[in-house]
Amino acid sequence: MAGGWSRDGAENEQMEATIQEELERMKLRRGPVGESLAQCAECGEEIPEARRVALPGVKLCVECASERDGALKARSGINRRGSKDSQLK
Repeated sequence: MAGGWSRDGAENEQMEATIQEELERMKLRRGPVGESLAQCAECGEEIPEARRVALPGVKLCVECASERDGALKARSGINRRGSKDSQLK
């Protein structure tokens, strides 16, 4: 059911895209799983044993993990595409 200027299925495509983006974001935020690595997966530096014990399954050194966490941006939870009505106001 499309209305106005949108084609059939456009609403469903937007909802699916929003769900997929949120799932990807959740996968990135999920904690480490499995066995810890001795070397960082990004830069190859040694991961200290204390970090491996404290965070089982850790794959990144502190520096690389900090860079990755800084790259993740918090979202408001609002559909950024916006509805046609909100754009016309």
